[in-house]
Formats: sequence, C-alpha cells, structure tokens
Amino acid sequence: MKVITGAVVQAGTVLFDKERTLEKLADLAQDAATARAKLIVFPEAFVGGYPKGLDFGVRLGMRSDEGRDLFRRYHDNAIDVPGEDTEKIGKIAASTNAYLVVGAIERDQGTLYCTALFFSPAGDLISKHRKLMPTAMERVVWGFGDGSTLPAPETDIGILGAVICWENYMPQLRLAMYGKGVQFYCAPTVDDRDVWLPTMQMVALEGRCFVLSACQFMIRSDGPEDFHPIQGEEPGKILIRGGSCIVSPFGKVLAGPVFDEDAILTAELDKNEIIRGKFDLDVVGHYARPDIFTLNVNTEKQNPVK
Repeated sequence: MKVITGAVVQAGTVLFDKERTLEKLADLAQDAATARAKLIVFPEAFVGGYPKGLDFGVRLGMRSDEGRDLFRRYHDNAIDVPGEDTEKIGKIAASTNAYLVVGAIERDQGTLYCTALFFSPAGDLISKHRKLMPTAMERVVWGFGDGSTLPAPETDIGILGAVICWENYMPQLRLAMYGKGVQFYCAPTVDDRDVWLPTMQMVALEGRCFVLSACQFMIRSDGPEDFHPIQGEEPGKILIRGGSCIVSPFGKVLAGPVFDEDAILTAELDKNEIIRGKFDLDVVGHYARPDIFTLNVNTEKQNPVK
C-alpha cells in the first residue's frame, strides 16, 4: 500500500474519568475513519490524562497527604497493558479498520508510565513504547521506560514508530528509530509551543519520514470540579492549546498546525516521497559515517529483581 490517509486527533482527556475518555476516543476514532484514515494518532497521555498545572503536593524533601491521594486517583484512571481497557481500545480499532496509535498512562504495579500503544485494524495490541525520559515534574508521577520498548511494527501500510513529546529532542533516540526504517513516525505530545512545528519539520526532514504529531487541546472544564490547576479556574481556560500537524519527508507541512480548538487533521501520505527524499539524504545509509560515529542501543528489559 503506497498511499494512505493519515489522521491526527487533537482533543483532550476527560480528566480522572477513564470510561468517558474511552467513549470519547471511540467517537473521535470513528470520525477519523469516516475520512478514510488508515492510521489514526491520538495525543500523549490521552487515556489516563495529563493533569497540567498540578504539583501533586511535592516540594523538595516534602510530600503532602493530599498529593499522595491525588496520585492514587491518577493511578486508578491509568490502564493495565494488556488488560480490559486495551481490549476496549482494540475493539475501537477493529471498528475503524485502521491502525491506532494511542497515548496512555500505563500502570505496572505501583509505577505509572507514559506509553504509546499500537493497535491493528484486527483489534490486536501489536506493540507499545514507554517514554524513556519524562521531563521535569513528570518524573514525580511517571517511571522511566527502557530499551525493551522501542518498537517499529512492520504493517501492511508501512513501518510505524512512536516517539513521545520531548523524547524528540533526544538525538540518539531519533537515530535509533531511523535505523529501524520508520516510515510513519508518530509523535504524541502535549507540547503546544510555537517551536513544536519546526521541531517536527526537522524530524521529518532528517529522517525522511512522515511525521504525525497529535497534541491535546484541553480546557479547565475537561477536569472535575475539584481539579485546581495553577493556570486558573475559569471553565474555558485553555490548559493545552494543541498545535497538531502532519509533515512530509521533505519537511513540508501537509496539515496544521491548529490551535485553540478540537480538530481532526488528515493528509494523503505517499510512501514514494520517502524514497525520493532518501536520494540525497539517508542518515542511516549513504549519509552516515559508521567509521567515525556509531550508536549502540541496549534493548534488554531492565529488571530490578533477578
């Protein structure tokens, strides 16, 4: 399949309400499928949520009882992978006949991970990627992924990959993904800054791949009454403003960015463009210098107890 329609979904979590979020995911996936999308990308932490503006009661050397209970609540709305909730998302994927890449908060016993999940049109959970490097305050609530979840699933539409938010500023990780031959480079994020678009253009141009970046659009009313973000309490207060986009292997913006509203962006993705681009730049091929530079990637699962 040389040409497909790709879609990125810009929308926010129903914060601390996993069931309603899954219902929202189903509706949005169906909307994208109506546009004949064969690859649908959802934002970072869409299932489970990104509670921007909360501090979980943490100060240097201090934690509060209220913050601990907030973490417990966040943990309750995370998902087991695999588990009952991934089965629900799989059924959504099957109903759309599309590949889904979904940002989720994964729980593994007492630790949470920011994860990207890959689902096939048959409804199967085919792979997952745990974010390697949570940024700043994220490290309080999320654990660190390891090299055992750096997948590049080979599918009938092409080779998929996922790099989450500021992982895209890790040159070694980008190179590892290029080395896997990723053609559809999915970048779930909550980075809504103006500089995110040129970042995605650089990644697409560097890797000669299509980049599909889905960012949340979230307002204060997406959270419950007892959600008190530092940004403000007005129901319409924008907490995450979006900026989703789709970029070609030549760095051309095919769709977006869109700010300050929900959106589903689509674009036609012709894999012939990847080969046209690699004619003069293949950073893991003719434009590499392995006699000077090499990258070693540890893909072993890191077990704390052996």
